Amino acid sequence: MFEERSYKRTFYSAPQPVPALVAAFLEPCLNVACFLAVSAWFDEPLIRAGYVLCLLVFTLTFPGRDRFSTHPVSAITDIVSHWLVLLGILWAFAYATSSLGYFDTRVLAWWAGLTPLLQWASVGIGHRLLRWRARRPRSRSSAVIVGAGPLGAKVAQALLSDSTQGRELLGFFDDRRGERVHADARDHHLGALDGLAHFIRSHNVREVYITLPLGSQPRIVALLEQLQGTTASLFFVPDIFGISIIQGRLQDLNGMAVVGICDTPFTGSNELVKRLSDLVLASLILLLVAPLMLAIAAGVKLSSPGPVIYKQRRNGLDGEEIKVYKFRSMRVMDDTPEVRQATRDDPRVTRFGAFLRRTSLDELPQFFNVLQGRMSIVGPRPHAVAHNEQYRELIKAYMVRHKVKPGITGWAQVNGLRGETDTLDKMRARVEYDLEYLRNWSLGLDLQIIARTVRLVVLDRNAY
Repeated sequence: MFEERSYKRTFYSAPQPVPALVAAFLEPCLNVACFLAVSAWFDEPLIRAGYVLCLLVFTLTFPGRDRFSTHPVSAITDIVSHWLVLLGILWAFAYATSSLGYFDTRVLAWWAGLTPLLQWASVGIGHRLLRWRARRPRSRSSAVIVGAGPLGAKVAQALLSDSTQGRELLGFFDDRRGERVHADARDHHLGALDGLAHFIRSHNVREVYITLPLGSQPRIVALLEQLQGTTASLFFVPDIFGISIIQGRLQDLNGMAVVGICDTPFTGSNELVKRLSDLVLASLILLLVAPLMLAIAAGVKLSSPGPVIYKQRRNGLDGEEIKVYKFRSMRVMDDTPEVRQATRDDPRVTRFGAFLRRTSLDELPQFFNVLQGRMSIVGPRPHAVAHNEQYRELIKAYMVRHKVKPGITGWAQVNGLRGETDTLDKMRARVEYDLEYLRNWSLGLDLQIIARTVRLVVLDRNAY
């Protein structure tokens, strides 16, 4: 057993930046406020369906995206694409529940047109306010970087790329010189480490970013002792860019700083948003396709002997084994250590099963897996347990894709990696897309993947 100790709390989670906090509520509130305003303009009473729509829109768009640091011209494309995807999802809801007739067409049309304009205007105002604040002398802060290597150059690029923060990079400090210094830092080399403290005091430097490698620990300790006599804010940038980082973040462990380099994106409010969106979407989709599923079940039963639903072992969240449901599309279904992927013109596939696989209708029962909490609508596609055991030894970070629930559709599938992965390179590419999804997850990305999946189901013929 570990000895229990009482640690003094010296590390704290970084507070959410004010612009990000404002953005989290601004976008969903604007969406709802615009609907209410347009309804009032046309003197339309807010019926029960209107309250449901407001709640649904707020849930699907919270937290809002922080676009304040993005130039307004670039932001409009992102706003319109996300808004169109959301409107498509809402139309599917209305169609499934036969509730479209509850709303005045004029209200819906004006709301659909005005909302993205309001969002864009708010981003433009926020961007201008941030740039105005950054230009104020009181808001500007000077910074230096300790370490003129590749990591120091990365930090410099990050500092200079955001014009809304008001940081002025003065240069680099490093004991190395000449060719040993990164090319981007040579013209801005300010001196050796022993002159850093004096430079900070004489130039009123507010921020110091230390990018020395961990092997230089004695030098870092000595440097920190020198800088204790200054008022500069000190930041240590760990050299972890050589590995694949998934949802990297700094966490507090009872006063000890812990740098997370591989974690699930679905924690806290993200977990709640993901689960609520899964429940709402899965429930409405199942209501919509219930007659179709009954017809498919009859077709499977009549096409060949055997069960209608096939259950296959998969690895779910954190590698836990789960049972995934599918409409049976083969005469013989394998669930052994030697699982063979379906191929084009596979003799095991029935004629009706080939149609189901080509249109992805065999996946519909997995929406029950979503309601059970074993799967998500969007996420890395689950592979057979036998395939996981094979590829975990062949592909770097293969099992990291299990940090989230498997999905009915995923980022890899809408980027051309749908169907058989008959080569190691194809599987490696699929895994890389899965990891990219984990790094960049947002509700907007989920909605985009769902919209692209609908298009693929109709047009793509890469599944069999």
